[in-house]
Amino acid sequence: MQMVSETQERPKAGPVFGNGERANRLKATRFGGKLVNDYWESLFAAKEQGKKVVWYNGTYIPPFFHAHDVAWVHGEAWSAMLSAKHREVTAQARGDQKGYDRELCSYARTHIGQLLIELDKVKSGTSAMAPDDPRIETLLKLPPPDMIINAYPYCSSGQQWDDITYRLFGKKVPMMTISIPLLWGGRPDAGYLRGEEWHERSRYVADQLVAMTKFMEEHTGRKFDFDRLSEVMSYIKKAAQLRLEAMDLCTAQPSPASFFDWIVSIAPVNFLPGDQNIVTYFEGVLAECKERIARGEGAVKDEKYRLFFDGMMNWNKVGWLADKFAAVNACVVAGRYTHMSFWQEPELIDLENPVLGMAQNYLICPNNHGAPIMIGEIERICDKFKIDGMVMHAARTCRGMTNSQFLIADSAKRHGRQALFFEGDVADESFYKDELLNVRLEAMVEALDAKARAA
Repeated sequence: MQMVSETQERPKAGPVFGNGERANRLKATRFGGKLVNDYWESLFAAKEQGKKVVWYNGTYIPPFFHAHDVAWVHGEAWSAMLSAKHREVTAQARGDQKGYDRELCSYARTHIGQLLIELDKVKSGTSAMAPDDPRIETLLKLPPPDMIINAYPYCSSGQQWDDITYRLFGKKVPMMTISIPLLWGGRPDAGYLRGEEWHERSRYVADQLVAMTKFMEEHTGRKFDFDRLSEVMSYIKKAAQLRLEAMDLCTAQPSPASFFDWIVSIAPVNFLPGDQNIVTYFEGVLAECKERIARGEGAVKDEKYRLFFDGMMNWNKVGWLADKFAAVNACVVAGRYTHMSFWQEPELIDLENPVLGMAQNYLICPNNHGAPIMIGEIERICDKFKIDGMVMHAARTCRGMTNSQFLIADSAKRHGRQALFFEGDVADESFYKDELLNVRLEAMVEALDAKARAA
């Protein structure tokens, strides 16, 4: 779930925390901010251009929309964007007023709350905010849907989110739900990308994706162009390959990029249009990583510790957290959210007939494996990047990512890695407690130092 680049000066992680150093963020990622802004501006003008608009939640299915020339609104991306720009509070307050509990998914509460603000305006002819409130321009641009499509792996909140959206629009907007079943991994032949269950469910999801194209044909009056889909996927596959190549360079010490660079690089492989721009973006990221390695330049000055981030991102704290870890010479090198999703297996995609490979990439969402296979993949990544410790972000309203975290932490400890937990959230800043993370991060660093001295 990607947002616009931060335009304001980032605050320091804290006036007395750590050594005062700040993260050395990749400069190439600034191009991503422009691409995201261009996407939203194009979306805001979609109705004026006569385009149909689909609202969707879940996995990265926009290539189908792009190929069919319909505009798309990704609910999580919209909520993350509002959160990153610190404009989420009013929308969440409107959801609270409606009766949505704060423990519910904050992505959903933010998106639905913003929708309620728009519906209030339609009903009353007035706005819920002062006319000069700078948030109003953003909040009132989102075009209403002509279709709703849900494609959530694992997360049950996603289906309820879209069902509420369907009801708020008077049950008049056609809706389709794609079932992406859990890969339990309980059969004798089960494993990552293998086994009878893997092949059965790959075909099951692929068949539904073809059905989705029929759904769009029905509600646009146009035939779906699979050749156009192959063209779109050619850019996405190339971008994904470049992204993985750049990620692999982070085995270098110091790492040329951090988890937070990969976080702000999600949009091009999640919901932005599949065109040359996303290829150019990752060409720039890869080139900068290579340049940094040649100079011995890291994402963190004087890197001493290499960490793995487990959990969803706290979108209103991206720069803040990047600086916080840099202030203790810790580079968060990889994470489950960034390194186990978003076209993570591009070689599965056959550009002559891409649907099956797309379905398979949707199935390997990092929440969608049984614990043994998922944790095995996490440990493989930790070994590859020489990880010293795990940072477990227990996102308060995202149980899909937090359910397995105690098992992940136990596995880390068995492999000699430190693990810390801190509470926050994907879009609701009120759940984050900075002092708590400070204390636990300092304790982890002290433990890592003691381990190094003992060795």
